Amino acid sequence: MITTHDFRSTFRDWAAERTNFPAEVAEMALAHTVGDKVEAAYRRGDLFEKRREIMAAWANFIDHNKTANVVSIWKEG
Repeated sequence: MITTHDFRSTFRDWAAERTNFPAEVAEMALAHTVGDKVEAAYRRGDLFEKRREIMAAWANFIDHNKTANVVSIWKEG
């Protein structure tokens, strides 16, 4: 069975292995906490524009790598 976590993990692997986006941007795109308490105290921005860019790149990657063969991820029965 494929879970939501599996899709999120796939995104994170793609961001690390196929893009030059900083890890912080990928982590924030996944709504993960970035850094320790000290770093969090000084981080004021939300990286919104960079998160928008990584999500647009992800959408482009998915759109250009889809195939005509659709495989069900749900167990039949």
